[in-house]
Amino acid sequence: MEVICIDENLCTGCRECAEICPSWAIEGEQGKPQTINKDKCVMCGQCVQKCKSYISPAIHGEEAYRRVREERGIPDSVTEPLFAAYNVCHLSEVKAALSDPDKFTMVQSAPAVRMGLAEEFGYPFGTIAAGKLAAALRRIGFDKVYDTNFSADLTIMEEGTELIKRVTEGGVLPMFTSCCPAWVKFLETSYPEMTKHLSSCKSPQQMLGAVFKTYCAKLDNVAPEKIFSVAVMPCTCKEFEANRPEMNASGCRDVDAVLTTRELAWLIRDMGIDFDALPEEAFDSPAGDYTGAGHIFGVTGGVMEAAIRTGYELMTGQPIPNVEVTAVRGTEGFHTSDIKVGDMTLRIGVVTYLKNVIPVLEDIKAGRLKLDFLEVMTCPEGCVTGGGQPKFLMETDKKEAYKKRREGTFEHDRALPIRKSHENPSIQKLYADFLKERNGKLSHKLLHTKYRTK
Repeated sequence: MEVICIDENLCTGCRECAEICPSWAIEGEQGKPQTINKDKCVMCGQCVQKCKSYISPAIHGEEAYRRVREERGIPDSVTEPLFAAYNVCHLSEVKAALSDPDKFTMVQSAPAVRMGLAEEFGYPFGTIAAGKLAAALRRIGFDKVYDTNFSADLTIMEEGTELIKRVTEGGVLPMFTSCCPAWVKFLETSYPEMTKHLSSCKSPQQMLGAVFKTYCAKLDNVAPEKIFSVAVMPCTCKEFEANRPEMNASGCRDVDAVLTTRELAWLIRDMGIDFDALPEEAFDSPAGDYTGAGHIFGVTGGVMEAAIRTGYELMTGQPIPNVEVTAVRGTEGFHTSDIKVGDMTLRIGVVTYLKNVIPVLEDIKAGRLKLDFLEVMTCPEGCVTGGGQPKFLMETDKKEAYKKRREGTFEHDRALPIRKSHENPSIQKLYADFLKERNGKLSHKLLHTKYRTK
């Protein structure tokens, strides 16, 4: 499917997008319009973030601008510059579902969105606007407003249990994280022989989509086929992931539409919602309750740290000595750490930015690198720097925003009363009332998947 595009009428051929592309998918001569090799593209949207060639009503005229806006399905209220590299917009589908009386709309929003959305409305970098985000989604008209942080906690329960089984029962190691769809596509395309290393866990987005149309459907007494499931994500590749044919474990497509952070901001403005005047509201329970571990999924190393917080206690039966596992944090390249878990030492690795993963994979294949668990995030510093986040033309602004988003993520984690996924009472209730056991039969049906070569 088409997710990322380059408008040849706007592209000047500067090739800055090609330089930043982590999968070397952008092709063309200097000074001429670029094209995207769809087989190589992982749809991360970093080219969208980098692109500087644009059309604006002030410079190019209202009529020319209007044509481009209409071609992309962007609301008439949008007047900001539109760039040559862009992601396909799905706002029209979401608006149609919101106006359909036969649809019951559920929405989820990823950890990084609450910071990116705040920036879109002029708040300082790193501001966590979770309460206003929940309020805005209600004003838009969603019937239920849930939080992907909840399913990040759920992912840890399933992924942590899977890791323990692999380590203690002789499974394929190292186990690779599977919550970044761009990374998964890259591995399926470029290293298909290594897909067996991927965790079988779906991403938090897809897990919650399945929960929406099963567990939440029962709680809300609504038929799964009537539910229209929307995900607001910092990532442009999430639309590709939602459209994967295997993502229908609930009997319906688990996630029906994906909006980026920028697109949500467009929708809020298009509906005349005054973001500044919105009250602070909570997400709906139960799929809106989350811990600090779920929230730190938004930064590179966060999935690993969340997994260790829970995995340590599941394996040892003892409280983890320090809930902040700083050894796995970092924003540069690739780093490894030895984590002591009772009598066992886990050798873990974290790859920041997909461009840095090939030497790691080659060393694993050759037997030069021994790991138990590897986290890979495609975007420069994880989801907070995703292709669907606010865009910056100045590199200094971008660096400052990335730094503050990361700091804001950990500050929010420290401020939360519960910081370990397995201590989330709503997750505990989900297992008690519905799933029954971690990595059990129903969990594997709804929350896990299989990967294939491309």
